[in-house]
Amino acid sequence: METRRIGILGSGDVGQALGRGFARHGWDVKLGTRRPDELRTSMDEGDGVSVGTFAEATTHGDVVVLAVRGDAAEAVVEMVGAANFAEKLVLDATNPLDFSSGDVHLSFGGTDSLGERIQAKLPDASVVKCFNTVSNIQMIDPEFEAGTPPMFICGNDDEAKAQTEEILVELGWPGAMDVGDITAARYLEALVPLWVRVGSNLRTWKHAFTAVQ
Repeated sequence: METRRIGILGSGDVGQALGRGFARHGWDVKLGTRRPDELRTSMDEGDGVSVGTFAEATTHGDVVVLAVRGDAAEAVVEMVGAANFAEKLVLDATNPLDFSSGDVHLSFGGTDSLGERIQAKLPDASVVKCFNTVSNIQMIDPEFEAGTPPMFICGNDDEAKAQTEEILVELGWPGAMDVGDITAARYLEALVPLWVRVGSNLRTWKHAFTAVQ
């Protein structure tokens, strides 16, 4: 693949797992965060991973991954500015989850999704929903006892989804299962509360859903 520079917006467990994983596969990674100086003191830069602001990570990457908390995603995109995402593939790993009741549920959904909102804010970028239905420990080089399923993705741009599948294969996935345009993010995001409940019952976070026939 020609594209080797990636910006990852988010420095929590998901962002750092993706950063380490992409770097392990030879990508030049910049993690974006609100407070880059604090992150630099808590993690070792090097091995293909550096730290910057959200805007610096976005401009660094030919590909950008949105890996912030769902309730911060729209604000981060607005902070960076749509122009900085123009013509880029944006992999959206976010979910609009609400844990305030002690249980997990969607903040909104059914007729809307965070994926759609992100695409609407980035009209000149190609947003592909990806990584949001698995644990951060399984996002790169996944290992499942029953075999690794394809990754669920959706988005409006067929070329962007083909590029996403190439990236997934490079990262250890067998491929992608394309479930439609960006409106299908409603259903991929809705899988996540079920994924959490199943994981709680199984006492594992290494599981994933797939389709069988």
